Amino acid sequence: MVDQSLLDILVCPETKQSLRVADVALLERVNASVRAGSLTNRGGQRVATPVEAGLVRNDGTVLYPVRDDIPIMLIDESIPLSQTQ
Repeated sequence: MVDQSLLDILVCPETKQSLRVADVALLERVNASVRAGSLTNRGGQRVATPVEAGLVRNDGTVLYPVRDDIPIMLIDESIPLSQTQ
């Protein structure tokens, strides 16, 4: 997962809000939507791979996936949580 010292300096590239680590319940909800084929990122691409870890914007509306311990901090790669079940 993301090192705490890195998490302390990372912010949402869009709003500059702080981020927190996504909890297990949220990741399960996101991955249920991935399995259902109903989840798209903000760039409009379908999310086809389960999300193993993520960072959630402080307002709780957007998740930035973490792949191979690297946060993907691109706005188009972020996932709007309003799409999850």
